[in-house]
Amino acid sequence: MKSLFSRRPHLILAVLGAYFLLHLIVRLSIPNALELDEAEQMLLSQWFAFGYNSQPPFYNWMQYGVTSLIGVSLFSLSFLKCSMLFLSYVFYWLTARLTLKNNGLVVVATLGLLTVPQVVFEAQRDLTHSVATIFAGSLFLYGFFRTLKTPSTISYAIVGIATGIGVISKYNFALLPAAALVAALIDTDFRKRIFDWRLGLTIVLSVAIVLPHAVWFLQHLDLALDRTLHKMTGDEESFLSQVSTGFLRFISAMIGIAGVSVFIFLALFAKSLPAMWRTSSRWTRIAGRILLIEIGAIALMILLAGVDNVADRWLTPLFLILPLYICMKAESAEVDAGAPLRKSIAVGGVIMGAVLAVLAMRAYYGPLFGKYQRLNIPYASFAETIRKEIGGEPGLIVGYDPHLDGNMRLQMPGTPVQSYFYPDFKPTFQVDAKHPVVFVWRDDKGRTPPAWPEYYFKDVIAQNGLKQPETHIVALPYIYGRPGDTYQFAYAVAHP
Repeated sequence: MKSLFSRRPHLILAVLGAYFLLHLIVRLSIPNALELDEAEQMLLSQWFAFGYNSQPPFYNWMQYGVTSLIGVSLFSLSFLKCSMLFLSYVFYWLTARLTLKNNGLVVVATLGLLTVPQVVFEAQRDLTHSVATIFAGSLFLYGFFRTLKTPSTISYAIVGIATGIGVISKYNFALLPAAALVAALIDTDFRKRIFDWRLGLTIVLSVAIVLPHAVWFLQHLDLALDRTLHKMTGDEESFLSQVSTGFLRFISAMIGIAGVSVFIFLALFAKSLPAMWRTSSRWTRIAGRILLIEIGAIALMILLAGVDNVADRWLTPLFLILPLYICMKAESAEVDAGAPLRKSIAVGGVIMGAVLAVLAMRAYYGPLFGKYQRLNIPYASFAETIRKEIGGEPGLIVGYDPHLDGNMRLQMPGTPVQSYFYPDFKPTFQVDAKHPVVFVWRDDKGRTPPAWPEYYFKDVIAQNGLKQPETHIVALPYIYGRPGDTYQFAYAVAHP
């Protein structure tokens, strides 16, 4: 008897919708202290700009829009992330429906995203810009395969929109459409799709989306490239050492991004692997070529450009196609999808339950062993301490630590926050006797904060005619911490 999901494959979307609703509930139920990327989004969502730092701005734009509509809150942060991830699964499911005739394999391919750690766990834990690339990658695959199968003006437009969004989400995303283009050119059946006049629409839309940030990028090359290049290239002295390090890290990154997926899919299709290896179809050939071209391109970057630090999360949009590719191989081998589907649903259920449980409990189990996470830092208590000191809300909060600054904006949503780390972004504010300027800082580890950091704050004091403030240090108990364990903050109140 056919599985319910075989007869109604769209039901998996309802399951995934419920899953992401639970993710939203879980995030709102644990402490509202923010992780690194979350805090950056909270801080930068005060402004709309064509560029902010070494990361492209698409996710920042989306967060700015959501925050503007529904306010500064943990809900606005979590709602955007859960919505984008859910839509990623929806477009992946639509791609599977286009390329697979077997409904069971459509569900298996969609659930395959749950086997990618960077998608199922890391994206929920803290990542933001990578979430945008997952969304753009799924949208691109849908548009690309739709164009190959049933080309239309809409399908070419989807490819252009997805390409533009992807490039202004993470620069390395450009490898995916480039690899897809080359793979299609190699294939005699699909080459004519590249020489269709509607490809001009794809190019125009992608360029229109990228252009505003591209102009900013060219005007801020040092800011845009310095940190990225530093991450991707190390300090190896010899060419041989650099290349060997690069390939070792690349192999490690591929294992990190694809290892779990390959292991699980090998188990799902264990009896059919010889047949799957021997057979192919037009879809397996194009998908396989995309993967090989991406791998080859990165290998060339290691050899020719000195790239020696490839992180697994950077490969996420490039390897999204892997679960779909394996299911394409299964269909080309005419595999009976009944058993793999049942196992996939079971494995997917376990993964979803485990991820939700780990994320729900992460603020609780660390303190049991005296190991505190960012979620345990008492920002809410710190904000309340400041309110009591000044008898209300500050007119401006000033800091030099984006993580602390973003958390302060969440705790005091009506107060503008200025960070030394982003000198180009200065909010408008009004300071008076009842609404002074509050400076905040700390030691990263929660130990005794440094003395008044005049280097970071002197310009604000001088430009606004503020009196020299008095420094206060407070030690506050960790959220869910053991008795006596405290985290220390420093603040100073400056009046006109």
